[in-house]
Amino acid sequence: MRQRWVRFFALGDTWRRPLPESWLRQDVLAALAFLALAVIGLETARSMALLETTKAPVWGQYLALASTALVIIWRRRFPLTAVVLAAAAMFATGVTMPMVMSLFIPQVLYLLGFYSAMAWGAPRTRALEVTGAMVVFMFGWITWQFIWGDSLKLVPPHPVGLMSPELATIIYSVMLNIVFFGGAVVTGQTAWRDARQQAEVERQAETIEGQSQDLRQQAVLDERLRIARELHDVVAHHVAVMGVQAGAARKTLDRKPEATAGMLLQIESSAREAVSEMRSLLGTLRREDETGRTPEPTSADIAPLIDEVRAGGLAVTYDVVEDRPGLLDEMPPGVGLSLYRAVQEALSNVRRHSTADSASVVLRGLQHDSGCYAEVEVLDDGRPRQGTTGSGLGLVGMRERVSAHNGVGEIGPRANGGYRVRIRLPLGATKS
Repeated sequence: MRQRWVRFFALGDTWRRPLPESWLRQDVLAALAFLALAVIGLETARSMALLETTKAPVWGQYLALASTALVIIWRRRFPLTAVVLAAAAMFATGVTMPMVMSLFIPQVLYLLGFYSAMAWGAPRTRALEVTGAMVVFMFGWITWQFIWGDSLKLVPPHPVGLMSPELATIIYSVMLNIVFFGGAVVTGQTAWRDARQQAEVERQAETIEGQSQDLRQQAVLDERLRIARELHDVVAHHVAVMGVQAGAARKTLDRKPEATAGMLLQIESSAREAVSEMRSLLGTLRREDETGRTPEPTSADIAPLIDEVRAGGLAVTYDVVEDRPGLLDEMPPGVGLSLYRAVQEALSNVRRHSTADSASVVLRGLQHDSGCYAEVEVLDDGRPRQGTTGSGLGLVGMRERVSAHNGVGEIGPRANGGYRVRIRLPLGATKS
């Protein structure tokens, strides 16, 4: 039970409810409106002869109403001070002019003070302590009125019900004030809890929006890195092909004009294809979506790629091996693209940085107990060509693709000479 009350009143919570931007203007207008209603109620009561027993002067009655309304102006800015002043005004008015205190509008103003303490007070433990102390004080005053005051002297002497007039008056007064003060406290606490939950929802929404923004920025960065890898692979491949063909054309320019013309046509074709692919890649930087983008290569495009490399003068063998027929047909597009780019980069490096005049490419579909895999292996038996250097971005991009697909890669010189690029990727989901 105690824990339930602790949770309801949020004891220990130090959150301070933010004030509305125009809180002062709103509360000043509300205080003036209440004061106008209180004045009307006071004059109505006087005209109905309900204040004949009030000995306080008229200006004192108006002062009591004005002072209570003034407290309401600061009920949200200084809620705990406001409830203390509201209780003090209620006590002072009740002692000196009880009929004025019992009017409807002054009662609403006192109720608003207790409500505001719980709706706006912070920290919550202090708000409950101050408001609870004022409630205890008011009930103590009511008790004093019944024991030593004049409350029971106004009770009719002749009972007409099941209870004595004195007992009925006490029960009625206690129940009325329990509803009065208890309702103000519970309603104020409920309003505070609603505001607290709303603030938490807004904070979470801001956090989610911030995280979404970070994810969008990360997605943009990942896309730019992907385009950079693709662009490097495209340029490296086609420039290497054009370089080999241009060198061969230079050597045969005088002796074999027809062969030279064929090589120049291949250079032109490679250049056009390179420009087309670069436009496709760079176009994604200017578009908000992928509509109209040229389809990316897959493992099915490895064979045409090798034909292009063979046309450039490098002898390449190509084999496809599957542990189960149709296994490679299950390859996701992203895996196929990565394998294609690995073959493209490996063969480009052979042409640019190796003395090898031949290479072998094997595409495998592997089925193990741990799952199904697609593997590509590119081998050559050449030695590093002197005077050639690269940026290393191709190998970095290759390793990034392997990591993105939770795969494994073996990239480096072979023990018996030559170079090996072997990449194995699972035929499943990539890392998020």
